[in-house]
Amino acid sequence: MSPNDNSTTYHIPALLSRTIEGLDIHPDGVYADATFGGGGHSRAILAQLGRDGRLYGFDRDTDAMVNIPEGDDRFTFVLSNFKYMRNFMRYYGIEKFDGIIADLGVSFHHFDDASRGFSFREDAPLDMRMNRNAAQSAKDIINGADESKLAEILRLYTDLKNSRQIAAAIARRRLLSPIETTGQLTETVTPLLNPRNVKKELAQVFQALRIAVNDEMGALEQFLSSTPEMLRKGGRLAVLTYHSIEDRMVKNFMRTGNIAGIQDKDFFGVAKTPWKLITRTPITADAEEVERNPRSRSAKLRIAQFNPTDNG
Repeated sequence: MSPNDNSTTYHIPALLSRTIEGLDIHPDGVYADATFGGGGHSRAILAQLGRDGRLYGFDRDTDAMVNIPEGDDRFTFVLSNFKYMRNFMRYYGIEKFDGIIADLGVSFHHFDDASRGFSFREDAPLDMRMNRNAAQSAKDIINGADESKLAEILRLYTDLKNSRQIAAAIARRRLLSPIETTGQLTETVTPLLNPRNVKKELAQVFQALRIAVNDEMGALEQFLSSTPEMLRKGGRLAVLTYHSIEDRMVKNFMRTGNIAGIQDKDFFGVAKTPWKLITRTPITADAEEVERNPRSRSAKLRIAQFNPTDNG
């Protein structure tokens, strides 16, 4: 696979150099790539690790295994959702990580492989499972969830103002016959979308369904909440987000130490948080990178350093 051949590249990481720089890698450190995917971040980390450094890559999709670096005993691949990272640390005898990277973007591979059902560009089975062995697919949700649940999914994970109407249209359509393909879903919801912005709004519908299928927000919350247990003091957490819902969760967590973003203060009114912000505002791609990799346009990189007080 040529790294310069976009037709066959599994994924091109956004903001790669800024992410690796932000991790402040120590050659003999222990690191985790929570979302291995195409292995771009992992290869960049390995390039900066010395002989005694270690890297663990996590991914729940077996397709990602084709990208495992060959012949490098510093790297260990773990076939698992990143929300279970803490459990695997115990399994592998890892005391603490020096840094963790999580790229929450969906790999090019998932959008470009029509059989996975992530995109409306080609007609394919409604699947959208990151883990092919997961019990629930997009087809199951579209045909099995009640109308109010569908409306809730669209309301929570899109900016669309007519989530109830879209859910109602889906409910009416599936009464005639099950909605089983991306084409059937697209045909059902398109009349309710803004004609001048159909592709963007279709992308939001598919995004919402993908998030629900893979419990992306639940997994992210569980992952973030476990990072204080996984990082050494001074260790860094770098997270790339691609839509406002996940970015808000990451921002709240890094600023306050909790998902809700509730700021706790000490007796003197000083904010209490175990994190030191390395990026007070998110890093975004410049025009040159966006031209080279258009999907980097929506990427936001946030970095924080784990800085707990000595008394816990």
